[in-house]
Amino acid sequence: MNAQKGKNQYQKLGEKGEFLEVTEYNAHLLVNLTDYLDTGLFLDHRIARRMLGQMSKGKDFLNLFSYTGSATVHAGLGGARSTTTVDMSRTYLEWAERNLRLNGLTGRAHRLIQADCLAWLREANEQFDLIFIDPPTFSNSKRMEDAFDVQRDHLALMKDLKRLLRAGGTIMFSNNKRGFRMDLDGLAKTGTESTRNYAKNALPGFRP
Repeated sequence: MNAQKGKNQYQKLGEKGEFLEVTEYNAHLLVNLTDYLDTGLFLDHRIARRMLGQMSKGKDFLNLFSYTGSATVHAGLGGARSTTTVDMSRTYLEWAERNLRLNGLTGRAHRLIQADCLAWLREANEQFDLIFIDPPTFSNSKRMEDAFDVQRDHLALMKDLKRLLRAGGTIMFSNNKRGFRMDLDGLAKTGTESTRNYAKNALPGFRP
């Protein structure tokens, strides 16, 4: 569903620290147009974020590889009972906290966790009704325990996600690897059903 993102996606380009507030549907979000290659808001996910807001009422929501937490904001505004936002970057978690606060989403119901998402996922012992995950195509970061390849490892990832998913829950999985193919047979063996290919709804200019 994503446009292809380069390896310098999170490279810092400046130190101005100037943030602008933008509105996306009913959410207020902060973007930075000068300091990073990316602005803090992936436009190719805006339909997905709107859908999460529509799906989240009364649910416990988990956002993994959360970046600046814009998906969490939409889930919170949609009436999520709780939100859990996990990312390895302190910079982006602080940005996510600002986004949440800007929308009045504060307090114990809205957790932010700095962690290696894959390690956290393996160790977590919680249950969620709605999970959003947008993992990297590939990562061998020294801060992660193991190298990750989304094509090779997505089935193991989905098994870990299913362990945290309540009965009847939903996982929204997105990735930006060109030519990615979901292992539907392997997925079915885990008891997880793929119900829809949202790439069909990709925005113009953002098709995989």
